[in-house]
Order: sequence, then C-alpha cells, then structure tokens
Amino acid sequence: MASVERLLKHYGHGPWCFGDAPTLADVVLVPQVANALRMGCPLERFERAMAVCAHASTHPAFAQAAPARQPDYAT
Repeated sequence: MASVERLLKHYGHGPWCFGDAPTLADVVLVPQVANALRMGCPLERFERAMAVCAHASTHPAFAQAAPARQPDYAT
C-alpha cells in the first residue's frame, strides 16, 4: 500500500487516482482498500488512497457496486 500511495502522490491529481475521471486504477484500488478496512488494517497514513476511495463512494457506479448493496451480501 505504501508503494501505491507514493505513486498516487507523485502522479495523481484530481479526485481520482490519476485525474478527473475514474480509470482502471480506481476500479482496482477501491475494493482493495475496502477489503483491507474490513480486515482491520490501519490505513490512516495512506491519505491519498483514502481520499480517492471516499470520492469514489459518491459516484453512483461505485456506490451501487459496494458489497453491502449486493443481494447476497452477508454481514
């Protein structure tokens, strides 16, 4: 995750990983962060990655794809 954070800080700009629109990088990052959080991994120090994920959660496609929104989601 530290390597991802370095790349995001160096190359990233805008609300998404690499600009003003979602890319495959965002599609890959969001579930990885969600799973890490679900497993209790401390991610507070990865500010840029967490900001991207927070922004993604406001996008309709990402919100609809969230695990908790799926019919087979088990708590």
